[in-house]
Amino acid sequence: MLPFAAVVAMSFARVHLLGGLRLDDVGVTNWTRLFTDPDTAWAWKRTAVHFTLTVGGEMVLGTALAICLWRLRGGRNAALSLLLLPMFVAPVIVGLLGRFLTDSTFGLYAWALRQLGYQGDVMADATTAFAAVTLMDIWEWTPLVALIALAGLTSVPAGLLEAAALDGAGMLRTLRHIVLPCVAPVLLVALLIRSMDALRYFDIIWNTTGGGPANATRTASVQLYETAFRFFDFGYAAVTGLLMLAVTTVVARWFVTLLDRKGPAV
Repeated sequence: MLPFAAVVAMSFARVHLLGGLRLDDVGVTNWTRLFTDPDTAWAWKRTAVHFTLTVGGEMVLGTALAICLWRLRGGRNAALSLLLLPMFVAPVIVGLLGRFLTDSTFGLYAWALRQLGYQGDVMADATTAFAAVTLMDIWEWTPLVALIALAGLTSVPAGLLEAAALDGAGMLRTLRHIVLPCVAPVLLVALLIRSMDALRYFDIIWNTTGGGPANATRTASVQLYETAFRFFDFGYAAVTGLLMLAVTTVVARWFVTLLDRKGPAV
């Protein structure tokens, strides 16, 4: 509680570090700046786009991979072990690997793209840099969604599947009307976990692009870090942090409400 109170106090002050910690009251100046700063608005727009692409991609791909593993008859454990490997790599390492693999001089991915006709530098172009850091996050955390979804799939009653087969329901109809409704609460849990993490996405961006080029990958978390530890504007950084906390809480609360409506998994 004390750290939170300190952050709130900093959001209404100008923080001085030289000669000892000192807070000069500035009223709501920092909060007013938050809603008039175009850089902050663009940072949150990038965060929203990144959030939609990563969480949406991870949910779709993770669910699809889980269904494939669920229907796999042999070698499921080996396939699952290979699938989960990216999840155990630290995000910092993923960022470093991504930076080297996309390096225009010796990167493997850069070489593959050149063979396909792309001659530019992935991390030097705004669009490709944003796409690259987004795909890195999807690569790392799709296995988590797949693991959670697979846990839900294994709890689908076999009797329902047998009844659907006897009624002549095809695979797609069975998935749509039986399997997905049964695992919906589990998928909401995965969505909740990934949503809270995606809003704070920082490690991979900072280790690949540092928020560039031309601020193309400067999300809210990157802006928070730069405001606090590059420009030492801790008062405004505290405001940004409190806004991130509020947004994360609202999103989490919304998903919890949806989960309560869905009820426990069958």
